Amino acid sequence: MRKIFLLFIIPLLAGIGMAAAQEPLVEEAVTDTLVTQQVQPEVPVITLSTADIEGDADSHDISSLLQGSRDIFMNTAGFNFGSARFRVRGYDSENTTVMINGIPVNDPETGRAFYSTWGGLNDATRMSEGHNNIGFSRNSFGGLGGATNIVTRASQYSPNIRTTYSNSNRSYAHRAMFTYSTGLQDNGWAWTLSGSRRAAEEGYVKGTFYDAWAYFLSAERKFNNEHSLGLIAFGAPSKTGRPGVATQEAYDLTGDNFYNPNWGYQDGKVRNSRVNHYNTPWIILSHYWTPGSNTEVTTSAAYTFGRGGSTALNWYDSHASYNQPGYQLAGDPRPDYYRWLPSYYANDPATQDLLTNLWMNDPYFRQINWDWLYNANYGNLFTVNNVNGSDQSQTGPRSKYIIEERRNDRNQFTFNSNINYRPSATNTITGGLNVSLAKTNQFKIITDLLGGEFWYDIDQFAERDFDDPNMSQNDLLNPNRVVKEGDRFGYDFTGNINEYQAFAQSDWILPSWDFYVAASVSQTTFWRTGHMQNGRFPDNSLGDGEKQNFTNFGLKGGTTYKITGRHYVTGNGMFMTRAPYFRDAYISSRVRDDVIEGLTSETIFSGDLNYIIRTPRIKSRLSAFYSEFRDQTWSRSFYHEEFRSFVNYIMTGVDTRHMGLELGIDINLSSTLSGYIVAGTGDYIYNSRPNVTIARDNDREVLADQRTVYLKNYKIGGMTHTAGSVGLRYNDPRFWFVGVNANYFDDIYIDINPDRRTADAVSNLVVSDPQWSQILDQERLGNNYTVDLFAGYSYRTRQRHFITINISVSNLFDVTDFRIGGFEQLRYDSQDPGKFASKYFYLYGRTYFLNLAYRI
Repeated sequence: MRKIFLLFIIPLLAGIGMAAAQEPLVEEAVTDTLVTQQVQPEVPVITLSTADIEGDADSHDISSLLQGSRDIFMNTAGFNFGSARFRVRGYDSENTTVMINGIPVNDPETGRAFYSTWGGLNDATRMSEGHNNIGFSRNSFGGLGGATNIVTRASQYSPNIRTTYSNSNRSYAHRAMFTYSTGLQDNGWAWTLSGSRRAAEEGYVKGTFYDAWAYFLSAERKFNNEHSLGLIAFGAPSKTGRPGVATQEAYDLTGDNFYNPNWGYQDGKVRNSRVNHYNTPWIILSHYWTPGSNTEVTTSAAYTFGRGGSTALNWYDSHASYNQPGYQLAGDPRPDYYRWLPSYYANDPATQDLLTNLWMNDPYFRQINWDWLYNANYGNLFTVNNVNGSDQSQTGPRSKYIIEERRNDRNQFTFNSNINYRPSATNTITGGLNVSLAKTNQFKIITDLLGGEFWYDIDQFAERDFDDPNMSQNDLLNPNRVVKEGDRFGYDFTGNINEYQAFAQSDWILPSWDFYVAASVSQTTFWRTGHMQNGRFPDNSLGDGEKQNFTNFGLKGGTTYKITGRHYVTGNGMFMTRAPYFRDAYISSRVRDDVIEGLTSETIFSGDLNYIIRTPRIKSRLSAFYSEFRDQTWSRSFYHEEFRSFVNYIMTGVDTRHMGLELGIDINLSSTLSGYIVAGTGDYIYNSRPNVTIARDNDREVLADQRTVYLKNYKIGGMTHTAGSVGLRYNDPRFWFVGVNANYFDDIYIDINPDRRTADAVSNLVVSDPQWSQILDQERLGNNYTVDLFAGYSYRTRQRHFITINISVSNLFDVTDFRIGGFEQLRYDSQDPGKFASKYFYLYGRTYFLNLAYRI
């Protein structure tokens, strides 16, 4: 607590020359436990958020704040803290509205924005407008985390040709980009073209690779001063090999905190089993209408389509032998499967020693044994009778092991129309309508039979649990189905998601005060369409399901008090409801149309208070914020050790609370030297005791109902809660610069398994039992520091062309033992809590990024 206190007070005293008294963020909170209530001090959490505050005082009135521009806070959060899993104010990305030319591009199924959709198009997507956190927006109602509109209108680009080459040792090794812009020509046309290539045979983590392209076209025809028509098309097809996550035991055995269990050697070459493959192009047609000097209307229609997917190993008959050189274990082919780890054989020293030796000395043992998988399939002769419901049979090598791709292919049409009207110099009114009609087709296909001739499309758990052979069929329309490479199998359904939203906003700029208010109303309808008739749910899996309807609204407002032209106090507030996302709404959308009981919209309310200083030398902001999310739904599927079954675990009534402070100071120390200090603290916790329903995945049996989960006051894991940064930058008059920054991270908690916070989890224990704390306590990871270095040079040729060179080195001192996150496995054994140990993520060691650009 003292460290964080100093992070705030020292910068205030040194940088601004004033003192500010701070009340403690929290006093004490009681962590929710089962039998005893232990009082524990809440640890303050840092999160950084920024609203830019640049601009000079108006000659007549005190100037208003320019909320849309970027500042040191967002730059620090995005560049310095992002690698340590930092989130602004602890918010997930679904709380930020992201638009391209006014079209929302957040995923309708999850609400999240995936920047990989336009990855590699840095030059084409460089221009943006919007606000951070709660504020006034020209293009939408905005989210709790703000709104960003990426401007890609062709006439807004300045004429230039830019070629860029980048080299790095991070995700990709090489990047080449080319961008050509004409600007608005005399004939009324404007064009911008851009493309890029990013590639790496192997990234920072062993077994990963990167193979990505990107393309962009923006064309605009200006007919007259009132009407223009624009067309935008872009896409970023990519294929990447994924890194993995493992237990600390696996990291220690391999001597590598970046051990990746997803790959193995095949014919002497590295092969990754988990490959992401995405390609979702967008096409946007926009009409720009300016009926008068004070009115702008933009109307757009957009269509996106394409594929998304990730491959993974799948296998049948998991109790069969899976042989590694010199040893025989269970059939799970994942090298870090718990029965492959020495700790599982604590009571068998000989086996434990053997496995320890293999893990430490045999790279073929600790990675996927592709050769064994092929051999297992070659020798598995099998006959399928009544293939596809016919009287025919098929005999051949049946694959026990395959590579499958779990697909999520989307088609979405969006219509959007916005108006910006200025009835006077002191008032702006904006409004808009957005319609989104989306279909996401989710299914599995076989990408590699690994030497076998076919896969038998039945559910092995249902085959084990039920005598009725129809129960094991994944599709009764094609019973006893033999599946080949490229065929769909397992499940196949479409999520239909229709959203309609309208909003209106108005702001007033007065001599000493600014105000804004905004309101929105929305209607969300979604339903499931099944394309297979599942044998466990024959009456509830095929065709259109029941439509789910939710009407929601939002209100927000804010004010700015201009103490002087350089000192401001601002306040913002928001209240809104939000429909549940399709992905969280169903018990098991893969196989049946059962919606979670009591499904309801979540409620969000939030506020912040800010003190802002803006002088020629100093720009600073001190903020306090508070947010609550109520009635959230949390749904996961996993193998439950107690019930010996694959289950759907659904929590309802999940409440969370986010509160904290933010501080940032940007100082011009001289004409060539500048510095900054950024820090923040927050407290992100679960704020309720949700009810959980545990349903068996293979039938309608409810294994547990209305079981209380004691989550209250546990920390929200998966992110860095505390961060701070101090930096210096020297800008030489001869067009070169160099800078350094030091970063501090603390209060990092792993994601908890809610099932371990139930009365059933400790029903056989007493409070004094060491396993009591082992099951209930939440692990807090250690703090750490990093240092980053950056430099650049710009040169103008005689032809007025520009050459720029930039290099940045992150984690300069190569800290490789910094755990930046982790999670408790959902599968656990209450009799042996360490059996399924937590898994951890580590911060990459020293990495660099070199960028060379030539601009005409």
